[in-house]
Amino acid sequence: MHPARKVTGEIVQIVGGQIQGPIADQVKRRIAAWSDPRAKLDRQYRRSGRALTFWLIVLALLAVVGVLTLVNALPVAAGVGAALGFAGTSVLAVRTNMRMRDIDRRRRQLSAAPVRVPLPSRASAARLPMERLEDAEDTLRELLRQLDSAALTSVPTESVEQARATGAEAGAAIRAVSHQLQAVERARDTAPPLDRGPLVEGVRRLRAQLDEGVEGYCGLVAAAGRVLAESTATNPRQVLGDATDHLAGLASALRELSR
Repeated sequence: MHPARKVTGEIVQIVGGQIQGPIADQVKRRIAAWSDPRAKLDRQYRRSGRALTFWLIVLALLAVVGVLTLVNALPVAAGVGAALGFAGTSVLAVRTNMRMRDIDRRRRQLSAAPVRVPLPSRASAARLPMERLEDAEDTLRELLRQLDSAALTSVPTESVEQARATGAEAGAAIRAVSHQLQAVERARDTAPPLDRGPLVEGVRRLRAQLDEGVEGYCGLVAAAGRVLAESTATNPRQVLGDATDHLAGLASALRELSR
């Protein structure tokens, strides 16, 4: 392992072991954001962009020297050196440009992939529901991919797209409740003991809403699974549509409660 990475890992372990509560969550989120593959590619792209700008500036200066040599304003030796430097710098500029294109291609591939939101801490009441939601999202994504194949099922494309959009909307609403629950937990942990009663009740209520939202999401997953298992069913549109409508109503209710 590279010495710098080893030292960084040791620092992270020390910080994680000594810092608890809201500060630990903030540190973990910042570390996760820094280590995110998209963030790494963004940093590489910016560094390559700065390098390409430098090479282009050098090429422009060498071109000026070449022009001055042609008009006999500079000696021939300077022109020869400029020509050699221009050739070498051009190679570096081309390589840097190719590297930027490769990084940009990998960024687009990552953008097309689903974004993984960091799970709540293990001490949070939101941890288990959000783990269930993450598993359900993966399952629904695969089920809808297969349902969208005309070679496998006769489910209308608009029904699949509606289920996919509703699933994404419901996932966002459920995560909003999860963020609320974690914020109330932090307030509960820092509040004086006599003031914690309402906050404890708030955590319990938000956990109940979170469980209800995840159950509704899993209901859509189950409906999609039934449609795929019985692809010759008389009315697959109705089975998937009913579950989609139910989840859409549940997501709307969660958004209203979160406000």
